[in-house]
Amino acid sequence: MNNPYIKTSIGLYLNFFMLGMINIIIASNMGNLSRLYDVTPSQVSFLVSAIGIGKLAALFFVGRLSDKIGRKPIIIAASFLYLLFLLGMPLTSSYYLAFAFAITAGIANSLLDSGTYPALIESFPKKSSTATVLVKAFVSIGATVLPFLISFLAANGIFWGWSFFILGILYVISGVYLFFMPFPDVENGDASEDEESDKEQDKKVLKAKPSMMREGLAIILIGFTSTALFVVWQTWLPELGEQFIGLSEHDSVQLLSYFSVGALVSVILLAVVLDRFIKPITVLIVYPIIAFIAMLLLFFVESYPVVLVSTFLLGLFTSGLFQLALSIMTDFFRKNKGTTTAYVNIASSAAFILVPIITGSLVGYIGISMTLVFDMVIAVLGILLALYIASRRKKIFS
Repeated sequence: MNNPYIKTSIGLYLNFFMLGMINIIIASNMGNLSRLYDVTPSQVSFLVSAIGIGKLAALFFVGRLSDKIGRKPIIIAASFLYLLFLLGMPLTSSYYLAFAFAITAGIANSLLDSGTYPALIESFPKKSSTATVLVKAFVSIGATVLPFLISFLAANGIFWGWSFFILGILYVISGVYLFFMPFPDVENGDASEDEESDKEQDKKVLKAKPSMMREGLAIILIGFTSTALFVVWQTWLPELGEQFIGLSEHDSVQLLSYFSVGALVSVILLAVVLDRFIKPITVLIVYPIIAFIAMLLLFFVESYPVVLVSTFLLGLFTSGLFQLALSIMTDFFRKNKGTTTAYVNIASSAAFILVPIITGSLVGYIGISMTLVFDMVIAVLGILLALYIASRRKKIFS
């Protein structure tokens, strides 16, 4: 029997394909935006922080809202909030108004996360890990496509603002499309839903009740460590290549390409093997271990081929972990999926804000090598947390 939510998932994944573009659209148009607002590029970079602020602030209430009113209205509202951001940014000349639009984009991001992840998990209960990891794949593909779109606009003398407008049009189409699509009922864990959920999850038997202060807190912390592992390399990889490894500026920037390819391969690989050959908790243990080994290679081996291989491995084994943490959270806590996934998202947003600040301070006081040391510590912490969750899982489920 065909899953009735396949068509719905197309719209959900399209949203995250476009989100991949939005994640880098300000950085990709930094020169254009700085001229439009008559500010420095560093001031334009604060708009990225504004998105983070809006997302973090909204996460404290949108999860509960998703559980209360349902996934569909939350996701559709996100589409039209993104339209406000995408139309407003290139049309206003006020930096302060642009800052407000960026905060709006952050709120939209929270709505999208709090509605989409639970919707996918409820739509595909037997393949929930694969369904959530595919989100990362579409985000990565979107981030890969945007530079080509911007290059096309520039080469043909087309106003750069169309890189915003096209996404705005697509979000309207997505919002209207999803309005007519079916969504699964919100599962908030009443008796009948728990019974059905048990059937869908290979008839697991609950031997003990999971605690938000034990298992929940550990998974929330994995939300932080899994994001931190990835953010360090997105932020510092070119500088690390140039200052620590001794590569040229061009070769250092190229490392990001190897990292991105590794990240894309990771989510494709996970989409194939998850729930079929390997469990999400196993990935949360094994991936950081291999990432730690790749970091050691970078730290001690200066050979350029080894650097390229290590960078690819870091992209491969630090990507997709956050989505798996979300899946495991809903496996432990079936009630109020929007709320519980919002907790993990809050930890992830905190990592996006705090990790650049912490690593920037370490680099300023000690040196660029501390980015490697910091990430190795994060990897070890992530491994220990995942091992704890694995042990608790055996005690809670049979």
